Amino acid sequence: MSSTVDAPGDRVRSGGGVQAPPPLRPRRRGIGWAQRLEIVALSGPAILMFVGFVIFPVVMAAYYGFYRWKGFGRPTDFVGLDNYVTILQDTAFQEALWHNGLIVVLSLVFQGPIAIVLALLLNQKLRGQSLIRVLIFVPYVIAEVIVGTAWALLLQTEGAVNGVLRSVGLGWLAEDWLANPSLAIWTLMLILTWKYIGFAVILFLAGMQNIPEELSEAAAVDGASYWQIQRRITVPLLGPTIRIWAFLSIIGALQLFDLVYIIWGQYVSSTAGTSTMATYMVTEGRNAGNYGYGNAVAVVLFAISMFIALVYQRFVLRRDTEGALTEGG
Repeated sequence: MSSTVDAPGDRVRSGGGVQAPPPLRPRRRGIGWAQRLEIVALSGPAILMFVGFVIFPVVMAAYYGFYRWKGFGRPTDFVGLDNYVTILQDTAFQEALWHNGLIVVLSLVFQGPIAIVLALLLNQKLRGQSLIRVLIFVPYVIAEVIVGTAWALLLQTEGAVNGVLRSVGLGWLAEDWLANPSLAIWTLMLILTWKYIGFAVILFLAGMQNIPEELSEAAAVDGASYWQIQRRITVPLLGPTIRIWAFLSIIGALQLFDLVYIIWGQYVSSTAGTSTMATYMVTEGRNAGNYGYGNAVAVVLFAISMFIALVYQRFVLRRDTEGALTEGG
């Protein structure tokens, strides 16, 4: 038997074979005190703000939810889970939960397709394109108080909308847009779509800027029409942006409060069929003087939103967060 050595560091094997040495693993360098102090200095204020304005209120709301509390003094009337049992058994809360779910679905069904079509049209070179974009985005930046007050005045029984319909001979279309239970939810969806469609359009336009133009040009050379290019290339590559918008829309619909409370008020919203979990929380909590019950409703709303967010993150956003390309096992 013979052995050979070809280079320093090679392992000698019997029979003339040479086994390469194992690759050297880079040593992990620890983080120095200067870097640790820098991390603390930069992230510390944000962490304190998050704990003080998010975590602490949630913990305190959960604490007060176990009491019958009037909002002042130390809570002493411990009721355990009675508040939560009452919430789940209350038909008014069940109706509010149903309205929130309906708003979530209708927002995705209506706002999404409309915003995509508008974004595709505005992504082209059009005369007055910048002005159109501004006009579409303006409702989103208007304060909810102004929007709610304006629409409440326009949609009254003797408001401007019915007045215009009567003046053009369409008086038979005049309705009680706000108090009619069969129309109020659709009135709300019209207002929400008008208010938030601009945000979706701007978000989709920003996503379209990241799509390489070479793909559309190559498809056009191959004979694809404009709408075929949009359907086969633009919209599929816009998927991550659409999923992010859908997540924001879902969370916003679950926490909807301001427009409903401003337009319909604290009592009309329940009879008109537009109440939400947030309006129920304010009506049955603060306005009723039962702050412990209101905190319990807030915890339930937080739990529902958190659960839906985690499920959406797990099954919808997972591909976007981990990357479209993954290594096989």
